[in-house]
Amino acid sequence: MDSIFDNTSHAPTERFFRSLKHEQLNYEKLKTKEAAKLSVIDYLAFYNGRRSHSALGYQTPIEFEREFFNNAA
Repeated sequence: MDSIFDNTSHAPTERFFRSLKHEQLNYEKLKTKEAAKLSVIDYLAFYNGRRSHSALGYQTPIEFEREFFNNAA
């Protein structure tokens, strides 16, 4: 079982939040919680549907998942 102090077990999550901050939130002045929520939702749509990832063979996460399940069937 992973220790809560083991930073390596949280690497994908930490990387996502780093990308969110550096690619989205640092460029916006969010005045309300609702604006922040909508900004994160927009980024999630971009991150999963349009942003290619080198670890996934330069596919988007949605493309990678679709291909994975099509090949598993």
